[in-house]
Amino acid sequence: MGEKKDFRLLPLSEVEKIVVRFEKRVSDAQRSSPPTKEMVRGAIHGKGAPRCPVRMKRLSLDIVIRHGDALADLFCEFPDDVIMTAPYEISIGYQPPDRKDRIDPLQVMTQSAEWADDWGTRWGHAFGGVGATPVDHPLKDWSQLEDYLAHGIPDPRATGRLDAARPVFAAHGRSKYCGGIIHLALFERLQAVRGMQNLFLDFYTNERELRRLSDAIVRYLLELIRQWAEMGADAVFLTDDWGTQTSLMLSLEMWRSFFADAYRTVFQEIHRRGMDVMFHSCGNVTAIVPDLIALGVDVIDPIQPGAMDQEEVARQFGGRVSFCGGIDDQRLASHTPGQIRDEVRRTIDTLGSPFGNALIVAPANVMTPEIPLENLRALFEACHAP
Repeated sequence: MGEKKDFRLLPLSEVEKIVVRFEKRVSDAQRSSPPTKEMVRGAIHGKGAPRCPVRMKRLSLDIVIRHGDALADLFCEFPDDVIMTAPYEISIGYQPPDRKDRIDPLQVMTQSAEWADDWGTRWGHAFGGVGATPVDHPLKDWSQLEDYLAHGIPDPRATGRLDAARPVFAAHGRSKYCGGIIHLALFERLQAVRGMQNLFLDFYTNERELRRLSDAIVRYLLELIRQWAEMGADAVFLTDDWGTQTSLMLSLEMWRSFFADAYRTVFQEIHRRGMDVMFHSCGNVTAIVPDLIALGVDVIDPIQPGAMDQEEVARQFGGRVSFCGGIDDQRLASHTPGQIRDEVRRTIDTLGSPFGNALIVAPANVMTPEIPLENLRALFEACHAP
C-alpha cells in the first residue's frame, strides 16, 4: 500500500468535504451528548463541579484536514462541554453575501495567498504554514485618522455579521455552555491597524490620536457584545495577547493608563448583558492578572505553560477567578502519550481540583497538524477522566 497523500496537496474540493464532514460529525455528537451547561456554570462561578469542563475544539484548520474522520472520532467519543464560536475567520473578517470578490477561507488558508480583511489590514499565508500573519496595515499616518474613523472601521451592525454563528447556538445553546469569540479585541486590533512598531511609538508620541482610535474600537466591541447577548451567548471570549515569554510587552503603569478603563467598559457591558467574560492573553501575563480580576474577568486563558508558573498562579489567584487552558500545545507533538497524561493530571491537580474544578481543561492554543493521533487520544482521554 502506498503512503497516504500529503494533506497539504489535496485539491480544494476534497479539503472542503473533509472540513464539512468533520464539523457535522462533531456537532451531531455534541447535540446527542448529555447537557453540561449547568456543570460548566458551576465550575466557573465557584459553586463546584463534579469534574473540570473540557474544551478540545481549539484546532488549526490544518489538523482537521490531516486527521479528518479520525479526529472527529475522538470528539464523538469525548464531546466538549464548552463551545466557543467565531462567525468568520480571524484574519478575513465579515464578508457581506453580495461581495463580488469574496475571499474563500479554505483557499487562502491552505495555499500561498495575500488578502485584506474588513478593517483594511493585509494578511498573508504561506503554503505549509499554520494561520495567517499581518503583512501591511491601513492607518500608516495619523493624518489619515479622520478618514479611517469615518470609513475604515467596519459596521458592527452590518446585516448578517454574526449569522454564521447562529446555527451553533440553535443546536447547542440549551444544553452546552456557548460563547462568542471576538478576536483581536483592542491591543491586537490596534497593532493590526497601525502596525506593531508604529503602535509602540504611538504610546509616547501620539497619545491623543491613539486614544481616539482606541475609543472607536471600544464602541465597535460594545455593539458586537450586544449582538452576542441577543443571540443567547453564555460568554464573550476576547483575545488580546499581552505577554512575551517572560513579561508584559508594556509596563504595568502604561497598561493601566491606556487600557484598564477601556477593558472595564467592555467587561461591564458583557456582565450587564448577563454573560461571562473570558479573556485570552498568551505569554506571561501574571502582572496584570490582579487587574483583570478587579476589572471583572471571570475566566483567564490560557495560563500558558513555559511562560507562566502554574503553581504560583494557583497560589495567588485560585478561588478568585477561573482558569482555561493550561495544556502545553507546543509539546503535544514531541511528548509521549504517557507524558501528556501526566501533564493533564498535574494541570487539573494544580489549577482545577483545589478550587472546585474551576478550570476549563484545554490546550493553551490551537492544536497543529504535526500532533500524532496517539497523542491526541491520550489528551482526550486524560482531559475527560473523572
